[in-house]
Amino acid sequence: MDFNADQLRALSAVIDHGGFDAAAAALHLTPSAVSQRVKALEVRAGCILVRRTRPVAATEPGAVLLRLARQIAALESDAVERLGLAEQGRPPSVQLVVNADSLATWVLPALAGLPDVSLEFTLEDQDHSAESLRNGTAMGAVTSSPAAVQGCSATPLGVMRYRPMASAAFCRRWFPQGWTAQAAALAPMIVFNRKDALQERFLEERFGSGVMPPRHYVPASSDFLQAVRLGLGWGMLPDLQSDPLVENGSLVLLDPGQVLDVPLFWQQWRVEIPALERVAEALARAAGRDLRQS
Repeated sequence: MDFNADQLRALSAVIDHGGFDAAAAALHLTPSAVSQRVKALEVRAGCILVRRTRPVAATEPGAVLLRLARQIAALESDAVERLGLAEQGRPPSVQLVVNADSLATWVLPALAGLPDVSLEFTLEDQDHSAESLRNGTAMGAVTSSPAAVQGCSATPLGVMRYRPMASAAFCRRWFPQGWTAQAAALAPMIVFNRKDALQERFLEERFGSGVMPPRHYVPASSDFLQAVRLGLGWGMLPDLQSDPLVENGSLVLLDPGQVLDVPLFWQQWRVEIPALERVAEALARAAGRDLRQS
């Protein structure tokens, strides 16, 4: 089945911009023309591709064609660049999904040396980031899943090691008799967001099921670290972020003998896009230097 490039471009614009009016402005078309192109694509595919909500959202079949649309756009951009037809000063764009801790520690330094690539980051928990590859919103992702998404390749990066941390004042207040299951059930816990299961996983491994402390949600890696450092609660912090603070006494290890290792993998579209390959190579070099290798 052949899909019309203009119709695919309209579908991508509608999802990217959240609606038909905004997509029309971006494509320099009327909303009616954009709607007709998406409708024609839906007729061609034999199913609804866009949920007419606010903002609009791709259906499951729509996500399949959205990924196709973005792959075609990336290949077109690469061809324009290779032919020397790209606008001056407009590097190719690569959309990435990365977990916040990786972005705050090793990913940004890894990609700082790529001035010829325009990077668009989306933050997502490593246990959920592969979904962005399925729905076409990302070309590559740092994920905890070793199983490659259909149409993608998966490469091991290494392991991020997490340890339970708190401030000395927090420990004196909440754990005067040590970090027991009873104390852990009462002491406030810092959680990144409602998808973040690291703290719960660690508590279950350490004390078994049923330990459910109160929690604060702090959805930014640097602010999460600051919340732990200031004594708002305890939390799981990566060694890359916390080692200097343990050395200077700002943070205390709650249980020096216990760690939680999170394997990370790089997944990307199985499409030859030089800009994406440059990103993958830079991440692989940094991961080999900064992450634990199994």
